[in-house]
Amino acid sequence: MRACVFVGPTLRPGDLAAAPDIMMLPPVAQGDVYRVAQCRPPAIGIIDGYFEGVLSVWHKEILHAMAEGIHVFGAASMGALRAAELHPFGMVGVGRIFEAYRDGELEDDDEVAVIHGPAETGYVALSEAMVNIRRSLDEAACDGLIAPATRDHLIRIAKDLFYHDRTFDRLLGRAAEQSVSSGELEALRAWLPGGGVDQKREDALAMLETMQALLASDPEPMRVGYALEWTRMWDDATAAAAASRAGAGDETVGSVTHDRILEELRLEADTHAAVRDRALLRHLARREAERRRQPVDMAASREVLARLRARHGLFTRVELDRWLAHNDLEADGLEWLMREEAQLRATQTRATPGDQLLNELRVRNDYVRFAARARRKQELLRALGLDQPRPEDAGIVPAQLLAWYFEARLGQPVPDDIEAAARELGFADRGDLHRALLREWLYCRAEHRASAPRPERAARQKAQ
Repeated sequence: MRACVFVGPTLRPGDLAAAPDIMMLPPVAQGDVYRVAQCRPPAIGIIDGYFEGVLSVWHKEILHAMAEGIHVFGAASMGALRAAELHPFGMVGVGRIFEAYRDGELEDDDEVAVIHGPAETGYVALSEAMVNIRRSLDEAACDGLIAPATRDHLIRIAKDLFYHDRTFDRLLGRAAEQSVSSGELEALRAWLPGGGVDQKREDALAMLETMQALLASDPEPMRVGYALEWTRMWDDATAAAAASRAGAGDETVGSVTHDRILEELRLEADTHAAVRDRALLRHLARREAERRRQPVDMAASREVLARLRARHGLFTRVELDRWLAHNDLEADGLEWLMREEAQLRATQTRATPGDQLLNELRVRNDYVRFAARARRKQELLRALGLDQPRPEDAGIVPAQLLAWYFEARLGQPVPDDIEAAARELGFADRGDLHRALLREWLYCRAEHRASAPRPERAARQKAQ
């Protein structure tokens, strides 16, 4: 996945053309950074975010993203606030606004808050940020348009306004009501269109440049000096974020949204049930890997990719690229899909409590079938004195036994790594698998002999 930035009213549509290699996302809300971090972008930038009506981005999801190796930047608005709070942990703050919060010159959230329009308008700002008013009035005083005392008085008036109501027009109107020099106010009104400073925009553009410089250096993953504790509150928050459809279900691929693709799946009930169960296991495996801080073995990822290519006949790069295109994936998306699949396999091969396996058989109504076969096998092999067989009892060498099971029974090549294959099948190790195959071989041979017609019976049947 490409680097991404959460941005809204601070930047204009034309500003974003300066960073074509960075994906732009709407203003950040709680859970958004966690969800984006699941795709493992090299960097995340936060400019704009929600302050009221929607829960604000949580500090811990930013700490989690950095702990996952993602570089996180902040500037201008919500990003400056969070960077000032988290820069000791490695979040990179950019710009004068960040520095003012970091150094204690600014403390109130309302300094960067604005009211803005909906996404359809490009989140157009409908009020002026207090930090922009401060900077603009400072510049006006430096240019000699207003006296320092007038500047300070105007700043007090602006600060007393609710952030929804902060505009230069309203500020100048209030100042006129309080008998501020009309000459200074008129000079300021004429100067503002060309002389006013948008400090938030300047800081946001500086952050984009900083991110681009980092990306151009092909950076190593972020390294942090803290351990993220997996608490019950964090578990609940991440579960809620993962379950949220915001910003995910409406993504468009080609001419169709993900929601419409999922609608088709849900209408095919049997397929949906199977996919849902597998997807739930994938989700739980990823959360368990996160909780354990368990790194993904790159060799395991490569093995998963090799199996995928063999399963779907993707033997050439052209065939793989075509498969990626058909599945709306890019190369980095494939990489993380394989890492996720490796996590799933690692979870599956971890010892599963036997009572849970038995309960699942009961729910599927398969318990009776498997129990009956296990009982028949045990009784038959015990009668033959072969319930705990030795290799010499089978009359077959291990290589032949493996070929019989994998090639003849499962219809697949004998794995190169028998130890890993044994664990994937749920056995403790290679020896455990081999003992089970010995019993199965002897049982099948005994069953075959028991069901085969005896010579004298066959002769009688032929005579009749």
